[in-house]
Amino acid sequence: MAFGSFNNNGGGQTQSEINMVPLIDVMLVLLVIFMVTAPLLTHSIQINVPQASSEPVTQKPDIIDLAVDAQGQIFWNEQAVTLDALPQLLAEQAVLEPQPNLHIRADRDTRYDVLAQIMAGAKQAGMQKVGFITRPGEKALESAHASSGN
Repeated sequence: MAFGSFNNNGGGQTQSEINMVPLIDVMLVLLVIFMVTAPLLTHSIQINVPQASSEPVTQKPDIIDLAVDAQGQIFWNEQAVTLDALPQLLAEQAVLEPQPNLHIRADRDTRYDVLAQIMAGAKQAGMQKVGFITRPGEKALESAHASSGN
């Protein structure tokens, strides 16, 4: 860095050295701050926590596959059921521990009121984990193929 001088005695020459004093002052302040805070970071409270040998839960919840075709016919794990029998089946599954996941697969042409009745029945029965099974769109498939190198 070159700084000019306001004195004309030097013949207008620039100062070609860096003024180190402000940099040293900043470094000393940082050093003091770190010296003060470092002991505080290592201070800890000794607590005797209880020891327990626990193994991860490997039990996976069951999955209920609920399919609805274009005509509104409902299939419970590939077995045909009526819309009137569905609330009782959902209530039986809702009390199980762990509660099974309800996966709803509906045809693209399924009427909305059938899906609304199924979802309302699942909520009234107390089902907590309800999801829709969909197929990825063409753009998602193209990006998946492009990222995999195919």
